[in-house]
Amino acid sequence: MAIAEMRKLNLAAMSYDKDKILDALQKTGAAEVKQHTEIQDLSPCTGNPEALSDYLSSAEAALGILCAEVESFDRENKIKSDILKDGFDVSYSDFMSYGGKKEFADGLVSKINALTDEKISLNAELARVNRTIELSLPYSSVKTPLNSFADTRHACVRLGTVPANEREKLQKLFAEISLADFKEEAATEDTILIVAVCHKSVTAEFENALSSAGFTLCPFKGEQSGEEIYNSALSEKEQITLQLRENSLSMYALKDGIRPLKVYCDYVGYQLEKEGLSDKFLATQRTFLLEAYVPKEGQTAVEEALKNASDAVYYEFSDPSEDEIPPTLMQNNKVVCNFEALTNMYSVPNSREFDPNTVMSFFYSLFLGFIMADIGYGLLMLLGGGFIWYKKRGRESGLKRLSGVFAIGGIFTILWGVLFNSFFGFSILPFTVMPDAQSDMWSFVGIYVPAVLVIALMLGTVQLGAGYVCKAVQCWRRGKIMDGICEGVTWTVFSVGVLLALIGLVDEANVPSLAYIGGIMAAAGLVAAMLTAGRHEKVLGKFTKGFGAAYGIINYISDILSYARLYGLMLSGAVIGQIVSQYGAMFIVDYGGFFIIVGVLLLVVGHVFNLAISLLGAYIHDARLQYVEFYGKFYEGEGELFSPIGSKHKYIYLNAA
Repeated sequence: MAIAEMRKLNLAAMSYDKDKILDALQKTGAAEVKQHTEIQDLSPCTGNPEALSDYLSSAEAALGILCAEVESFDRENKIKSDILKDGFDVSYSDFMSYGGKKEFADGLVSKINALTDEKISLNAELARVNRTIELSLPYSSVKTPLNSFADTRHACVRLGTVPANEREKLQKLFAEISLADFKEEAATEDTILIVAVCHKSVTAEFENALSSAGFTLCPFKGEQSGEEIYNSALSEKEQITLQLRENSLSMYALKDGIRPLKVYCDYVGYQLEKEGLSDKFLATQRTFLLEAYVPKEGQTAVEEALKNASDAVYYEFSDPSEDEIPPTLMQNNKVVCNFEALTNMYSVPNSREFDPNTVMSFFYSLFLGFIMADIGYGLLMLLGGGFIWYKKRGRESGLKRLSGVFAIGGIFTILWGVLFNSFFGFSILPFTVMPDAQSDMWSFVGIYVPAVLVIALMLGTVQLGAGYVCKAVQCWRRGKIMDGICEGVTWTVFSVGVLLALIGLVDEANVPSLAYIGGIMAAAGLVAAMLTAGRHEKVLGKFTKGFGAAYGIINYISDILSYARLYGLMLSGAVIGQIVSQYGAMFIVDYGGFFIIVGVLLLVVGHVFNLAISLLGAYIHDARLQYVEFYGKFYEGEGELFSPIGSKHKYIYLNAA
């Protein structure tokens, strides 16, 4: 439940040691370089990352082409391989050794680009040949040279095609022209190959008739026959296809270079990051100055790394000034860290507040379980989410964290499922602790309302009270004792009073005295909040602030009512689950035979759908309750996550060893 305390590293070293020092800091994984404070007579270092960025882009482009070709080949030939998967382990020493593998990487990239260019050229040739085949197909039956269909001294000769449905029209048109005729050489379902002849005295009428019938002149000329052109194109296509196959095999033969090239690209990416950091340094003619944030726990490791990197280095550690906001490094256990992504989607905690994820994770899981509230669904969430969490490596993986949230929520779902006695919509336990979500009603101030709705509002009141406790803790950590009491404790007392009053006003609870006790506590908390709200203001400000505190009750009631969504989501999922189970059981038990299969399919598909849609709704609305109702009481946010130098890799998982 803590955010790491940050120390500020100030360092001065010789310029020629810059790479060694940055590499040493990268190995520790405990230093985020910051923009150096301006110092008179010192100017920022100047980097030139553009050339390195272009070089990395070209290498990654070649890598992408190779991966796509290998993936396509594997899919086509039904080959299973892990060679394309990212996130594979690379030791630190191996990673740094890739600085000497530029020649290998450049050679591989050159081969990939050459094969790619060859493939592009072959595909262009293939497109040309396919077009030739398409055009020459109607003339493939012509065995005489095409130049024999040429005009003579007194006659016009045309070889070409007309659509098959224009045959009668062509016959009528030629019947009206003297000294002109045509002959069908071949025909398909769609096209007719004709040779048309006329005396040159009627050339105009002849050409108009052919045009009106959709005549297309033969696009080929020369001494070859139509058959020879067609067969030659088929032979050329076969040769190009073989060349493309050889090209694909040659590209596939480079597959063993995928992982080394990925490591190399990440190494170049790290070099590019270092080059980009130059703008954050200050420099003299021979030295450079660096500032970085280091977690207090990592200070010793950084000191050792710097001592080993160079003898000509001066450094010191100090506390960040009050006006600085260091980056945020949350230090949570393996359970709570899964929920950090939920908070970060809203806003990263700033380093000067306490980490709310421990408290939030409990309430998020509690509400998620309340919405799902089914033993069967909980088991699926626990097993499915737990399996993905176990298999997915990398603490920062979004999928791993989300699956962890669902797995932990599955435990709470099972607990609520036991209390509500629900297993895929069936009641299987001999007892039911909680009231029925659909039918049980409680008398609340003489009005009958759904019992589970009242429970949902009570849960919301508990979380709002916890939010005010967090507000008090936030103030006390900063030494603001009175602010913690006035802004946190008073409203916590008010929340406890509201909760007790809610319980006392339920007739079925049979503890009416709690209504009076809770009312007194709520009133005392509200009065205290009103009297202290304007403690930092002048006379008029004290009045307006106090009135504002009283007016805040409206917002408080609105916040409590927001928790009614817990009941609504839980009720919809429970009803759908029961309907699916009832109809599935009816098909299996009452009808039998073929309907057993129908019933089983209904149970599987129905419950999978209900689980998916309910989880989606629970995930979104549960998060909304944390962001608006809970965090609205104390949370500040606006922080930036700690990002140590060299910690981000696109393809590999870097081990510190």
